[in-house]
Amino acid sequence: MPTEFTFPDTAAKNAAGEFETEKMSLSMGPSHPSTHGVLRLQLELDGEIVTKCDPVLGYLHRGDEKIAENMTYNQFVPYTDRLDYLAPLANNVAYAIAVERLAKLEVPARCQAIRVIVCEMARISAHLLGLGAYGIDVGAWTIFLYTFTEREKLYKLFEELTGARFTTSYTRIGGVARDVPEGWNDRVNAFCDQFLPILDEILSLLTRNKIFMDRTVDVGVISKADAIAYGLTGPNLRGSGVPLDLRKDKPYSGYEQYEFDVPVGTKGDCYDRYLCRGEEMKQSVRIIKQAIAKFPAGDWYAKDARKIFAPPKDKILTSMEELIQNFMLVTEGPQMPAGEVYFEAENPKGALGFYIVSKGGGVPWRLKIRSPSFCNLSILPKICVGDLVSDVVSILGSLDFVMGEADR
Repeated sequence: MPTEFTFPDTAAKNAAGEFETEKMSLSMGPSHPSTHGVLRLQLELDGEIVTKCDPVLGYLHRGDEKIAENMTYNQFVPYTDRLDYLAPLANNVAYAIAVERLAKLEVPARCQAIRVIVCEMARISAHLLGLGAYGIDVGAWTIFLYTFTEREKLYKLFEELTGARFTTSYTRIGGVARDVPEGWNDRVNAFCDQFLPILDEILSLLTRNKIFMDRTVDVGVISKADAIAYGLTGPNLRGSGVPLDLRKDKPYSGYEQYEFDVPVGTKGDCYDRYLCRGEEMKQSVRIIKQAIAKFPAGDWYAKDARKIFAPPKDKILTSMEELIQNFMLVTEGPQMPAGEVYFEAENPKGALGFYIVSKGGGVPWRLKIRSPSFCNLSILPKICVGDLVSDVVSILGSLDFVMGEADR
């Protein structure tokens, strides 16, 4: 007669007669395609349901803020490229304006127009990559091919203007590195004209797609109160119904002279954040076309900033005074007054802020970066709980963060 075996229960019942199962700890990242870089999520799961989520950062920490305190103001410009490396042109502008406000320096109208154009092009480029990667996250590979095709067109324009495709280092304290090439504005205008119908086609592949809506609607809902309390900015804040846009509310670089709308969501779910970014690209095109239409003549750098902006190359080679000035700028840095300043710009990921404390001289005494990706990730423990593991992927993609900026 065969022996009968009895197996112990794998789950015990509580007083209410319900089964209590053991929870599982799962480390998602830091090497995982859905974490968009070296983000690690320490998840606690009850089956497929997330009961706890702890984001672990710091795998890409490079000490940018401390580096800034050990080099001149001008030397730090290339380091800002490496923050949100999907929008280096916008990072440059935010940092340069912060230092210019410390020096109480005004740049010419032409320089401001150039900065607005490149910032909005950077916004389109960053949103295109975010949208393409989000499509892959939720299973729509075709979107990625469309968005990268358009992004490549932008990169060609960036290369014409700056000499580089990725890390541009174009903006300078007191101006920009060089004026726009002949015919460049016309080529940017032509890109905008052909981009809008293509963008509509790209968005039409997702906006009413049943699978995409199932993965995003009512997933990762962030209430208006929570978005404000956790310090969210950019499309993640506006997706929750808060119409805060620094270009409207605290305009800089002449943004007050351009007409554009601020898209806001209603629910604050992943779908709303997607819709906001799609509409933002259309508004960026609108701003670019206005800036080109009223593109001012004049200088592209502040000529009265002799102790800040490097003199023209031909002057350095032919004039002793300019040669000495250039030598002092390179060796000692632009001489800033003592004081402190905080400035934040409306970057693609949200409000990018620079807090600078100066004791005089060419090197900042203290520099602190307020990175939007870092602040936006802080809400993950709140919104991931109660969702499925597969929903975590959708939530991460909808927040559209960059770890180079979060870790700094």
